[in-house]
Amino acid sequence: MTEKTIIASHEDIEKFNGREVGRSPWKRITQERIIAFADATSDHQWIHIDIERAAASPFGATIAHGFLTVSLLPSLLDEIIEVRNSEMTVNYAVENLRFGTPVLVDSEVRLILSVNGIRNLRGITRVTLGVEMEIKGEKRSAYKGNIVLLYHFK
Repeated sequence: MTEKTIIASHEDIEKFNGREVGRSPWKRITQERIIAFADATSDHQWIHIDIERAAASPFGATIAHGFLTVSLLPSLLDEIIEVRNSEMTVNYAVENLRFGTPVLVDSEVRLILSVNGIRNLRGITRVTLGVEMEIKGEKRSAYKGNIVLLYHFK
């Protein structure tokens, strides 16, 4: 496992501005995870849950919900960075997120994380993080975009 980057202050994040911070370990997207997400969100489209019908589709298998892959951001982010000294972290925005390639069942994905901007808002650190979900063996990503987080460092 790759060592996590420790972030304990505005200055720690600033060092990565315009640079890649790291990559998460690979995570397999199982059919069980896809079904659990479908149940949690009431999104039961056949392309996600009907294995036989999806096998005859252009994808040849079921695919993960796009929002399932986005929902993995917090856990994958935690695999790359460890934030210390923040009293609170707030999800502020998702910007310019574009889906590229569907994630087929049993594919492995990982997050590539970069810092695309940082601002000090009267003691609150506003960070724009570039996020890209890579699919093992695929040329195109599952998605690329930015998320904006607010860190309330002590």
